[in-house]
Amino acid sequence: MPSQDPLRPILGAGVCWLLYRVGLFILVPIVQFFGGEMMAVTVPQLLAAGIASAAAMAIFESRPLQEIGLGWQPGWLHNTLTGVVLAAGAACLVVATALAFGMASFHAVPNADVSVGAAVFTPVLLFCGAAGEEIAFRGFTLQYLIRGYGAWIAIPGIGILFGLLHADNPGATPLGVVNTIGFGILFGFAVFRTHDLWLAIGMHFGWNVSLPFLGVGLSGLTIRLTGYELSWKAGELWSGGKYGPEASILTTGVLLLLALVVWRIPVKKGWAFLLEPSPPAV
Repeated sequence: MPSQDPLRPILGAGVCWLLYRVGLFILVPIVQFFGGEMMAVTVPQLLAAGIASAAAMAIFESRPLQEIGLGWQPGWLHNTLTGVVLAAGAACLVVATALAFGMASFHAVPNADVSVGAAVFTPVLLFCGAAGEEIAFRGFTLQYLIRGYGAWIAIPGIGILFGLLHADNPGATPLGVVNTIGFGILFGFAVFRTHDLWLAIGMHFGWNVSLPFLGVGLSGLTIRLTGYELSWKAGELWSGGKYGPEASILTTGVLLLLALVVWRIPVKKGWAFLLEPSPPAV
């Protein structure tokens, strides 16, 4: 039900977002000093988002963090794995299309600095980053805005913010930002449909973890996990350039297909207090 106070939703979301950004400002240099660049762009996201969302829930709703859709409700694992499979399949479809039409091919990377340890540990860090961004963008912030202004305003609004904040990534292009906005809206729709964060976290992680293993860039970042990379013969409209496939028109098409699948695929209904402010029936 929309809030009767028109300013309260934006105030709550704003406080949560401010706390999140302050948390990143403090945590990123500390984690970077002790753990390096990869940890600095992933672990602080989860820590700052969790702290900010827990504080906002306590201040504005007097409720625990898990009620933004992080509880271990029946079906949470189903939604998470569904998201991972869907997004990983979408990433593979982008690369498979490029290979099938001769736009790209795999090549060995000379003296590639890869290891089994990195291949195991990096996905853990990528999960932290994906979960952190979903909690930050689609947790309290999005859900409080949905409660106040409705899904048709809140979901596109947070999706646009999500995309624009990626505009400073290395190699970012207008199409890359548009596609990232599309992902932000899709993840928001996933939360609205399931009333939990698990499907969105699964999709975000599934996409992020697949691209490095497929030998392509992730939002302008090069994460080397295998001894092979995808070399493009087509222009940046198809390859995405330095930003990676997320700036490719291939991803635009796959994103639309993924949205249709998320709309139609069976999911388990979770429970987030801000989206459904009454306890689930027992």
